[in-house]
Amino acid sequence: MHQSSPNSIDPITVAYITAGGAGMFCGSCMRDNTVARAMHHQGHDVHLIPMYTPIRVDEENVSEQTLFYGGINVYMEQNVPGYRFLPNFLTRWLDQAWIIRWATSRGIETNAKQLGALTLSVLQGTAGKQRKEAIRLVDWVAGSIKPQVVNYSNMLIAGSAPLVKEKIDCPIVVTLQGDDVFMDELPEPYRSKCFQQISKLVPSIDKFVVFSRYYADYMADYFGIPEEKFHLVPLGIDLSDLPDAPTSATEDLATDRHPTIGYLARMAPEKGLHLLIDAFLHLRATPGMENARLKVAGWAGPQQQPYLDEQFEKLKAAGHFEGCEYLGTVDRNQKLEFLKSIDVLSVPTTYREPKGLFVLEAMAAGVPVVQPSHGAFPELIEATQGGHLVPPHDPISLAEKLAEVLSDREGAKQLGVSASETVRTHFNAQVAAAKTAELYQQLVSQGVR
Repeated sequence: MHQSSPNSIDPITVAYITAGGAGMFCGSCMRDNTVARAMHHQGHDVHLIPMYTPIRVDEENVSEQTLFYGGINVYMEQNVPGYRFLPNFLTRWLDQAWIIRWATSRGIETNAKQLGALTLSVLQGTAGKQRKEAIRLVDWVAGSIKPQVVNYSNMLIAGSAPLVKEKIDCPIVVTLQGDDVFMDELPEPYRSKCFQQISKLVPSIDKFVVFSRYYADYMADYFGIPEEKFHLVPLGIDLSDLPDAPTSATEDLATDRHPTIGYLARMAPEKGLHLLIDAFLHLRATPGMENARLKVAGWAGPQQQPYLDEQFEKLKAAGHFEGCEYLGTVDRNQKLEFLKSIDVLSVPTTYREPKGLFVLEAMAAGVPVVQPSHGAFPELIEATQGGHLVPPHDPISLAEKLAEVLSDREGAKQLGVSASETVRTHFNAQVAAAKTAELYQQLVSQGVR
């Protein structure tokens, strides 16, 4: 596995294909948009091309207006006999962004348990039921962009890669950033068939971008990818509108407020809100922590609402509902205000997180974190020294560590101050974009085909 280093490189033209999150704030979309935007500022011609649905981000959206594999048409092609043979003028109007947004606002979500056949078909490219979608995408990219590199934001949308090799003959990159989480939810026999199809696509991919050594090792075994095909780049976050980093542990230390824990992620079991609620209840039974507060922010769709209600009922039953504040979906400014209002952030995921953007966002704002010791978190904590690790799936250990952090708020603030400097130096969008562009340039200069 190679790790890049910053370098001055020539401008490069890239088609970056990303999958929309059905109306929710999606970490992968946000990361893709941040890096594409930074590459624009560095002089590169990057086209961020949405698939399925428009992307939703909390900063300037630089994605293309043209949508491919429109979610409604893809679903109809999969499930309505003969639909995929209809002429484009009868179906293409359903790819308009406002129609897709309306449909996703009605509760349509990317639930893997219901999308096994569709996932397999998309992976099959021109052999699947979405054949004309694959051809339309590749023809548009070849004719309108003429890229030097094509980058897919995950393996599950890369079914058109062999057609890219045939028609464009350029290097192909796939960014792996949570593919296993979706794959593990697929029902059989589709899960096994998707693995088989992916094994056929791997030879068409020249490099796989990952953000941690852990994920490279894991995905090498998971998808059967040769180790030399992995390339490590840092996560990058947009710092352009963040206030200046705090310079001391006493700067902006709100000692007059109750000690406050923050949670910033979507309301889903895999993000571990239930574990944090359990830890919070244990924390409030700890001497000196009776007035601790919990602030919860993040997206929740109709399918997540029962889970969220269950967590609130747990708080009510224990008599601690008044200590929790739910902010719902927050925009960029609200997120920054949220981070200013907490002393520590914890998102105790039940799965092995491959990215952890929320960790970097918290640290950049001077907020330390407490995270489970799995996935990418150990590497992020090691690189930034901005938090603590606890055993996964262990709310009591989590509560004890949170109590330790909140009992020394000046020490916690100092931890955040130090981490903020590291994140702003080594994990900013400009560094991530430069190192990603360097990989592209290496592939082009090596004549990879």
